[in-house]
Amino acid sequence: MSDDGKRKNPWGSHSNDDRGAPKGPWGNGGRGGNGGGQEPPDIDEMLRKAQDNFRNVMPGGSGGGGVKIIGLGILAIALLWLASGFYVVNPGEHAVIQRFGAWSRTQADPGLGYRLPTPIETVGIINVEEIRKMTIGFTESFNRRGASAGSRDIPEESLMLTSDRNIVDLDLEIQWNIKSSEEFIFEIQDQENTIKKVAESAIREIVGQTPMFQIITNKRQQVADKTKEIIQQNLDEYKSGVNITQILIQQAEVHPDVQNAFQDVQSAKQDAEDVQNRAEAYREDILPKARGQAIQMLQQAEGYQQSVIARASGDADRFNSVYTAYLSGKDVTKERIYIETMEDVLRNAQKIIIDDNGGQGVVPYLPLNELQNKTTTNKK
Repeated sequence: MSDDGKRKNPWGSHSNDDRGAPKGPWGNGGRGGNGGGQEPPDIDEMLRKAQDNFRNVMPGGSGGGGVKIIGLGILAIALLWLASGFYVVNPGEHAVIQRFGAWSRTQADPGLGYRLPTPIETVGIINVEEIRKMTIGFTESFNRRGASAGSRDIPEESLMLTSDRNIVDLDLEIQWNIKSSEEFIFEIQDQENTIKKVAESAIREIVGQTPMFQIITNKRQQVADKTKEIIQQNLDEYKSGVNITQILIQQAEVHPDVQNAFQDVQSAKQDAEDVQNRAEAYREDILPKARGQAIQMLQQAEGYQQSVIARASGDADRFNSVYTAYLSGKDVTKERIYIETMEDVLRNAQKIIIDDNGGQGVVPYLPLNELQNKTTTNKK
């Protein structure tokens, strides 16, 4: 500092003019060139004050070069801190911005974005279109090239009890993605473990309602579809933001310890089905015949009914005609009835006819029956 207490600015002029007014870096007074208005900021004075402050806090430092380097360093650090707020969102990704830990906004459009630097705001980039996989009942191992190197069974996950009290060894793969990044981050904790527990509960529920034979044969896809429906319903109730895309049953077989017993049971069921099929075939054969016989008997009964009714009607008509004739000539009818009755009664009896009208003594006997029997015998 000079003896008169005045400093030179970077442009080589004194900081004060002849009138004692502060002079700016452009050589004019503190006011604008028009002689009035707001005084522009004195950058030189601001830097000088900053240097003085750093000089006071720095031990033994009075030179201006070190202070300028520190200031530039701080400025560079501040610029880097501000630049750390830039981020890039790729296609298929969502950027979830949190301000002091709370959700602020979500950027779903791909491109460059900016958020306030840490710790004010933080960003989480989530791939919402990626198909993620999860296994139940087994684990896969991979080699250095990323190819599958085999799988290991997990009995505590794969062994399940069916509705017919059998044990099935079931391995399945769950494929899922994220449909709501906000719910996925804020609504549930330990997301993958939660999804796995929900899936285990769902598959055991469906297996417990399905017989063993259907699970290992023709109902595997139905079991997978019902499991997917229950998992998705439970995850939606939890507001997990997860979408189940597919359930794949990799393996469904009988546990080796009960394989022989299961085969015996299946053989017995097959024998029962064969017997039932034969019984059904016999039923299909005998029922049409029985129906035909029943129809025939009904028709015969109807014919007999009609014949009896017709005969009875004829007898009634004949009786009515005889009764009418009887009323017109009772004596003749009585005699005719008597004669017809006697003909029926004496048809097979031996008869001797004696005429007691005008004769005396014994009437000559003519053995007509013996003669008739001899004649019949000779003809034979």
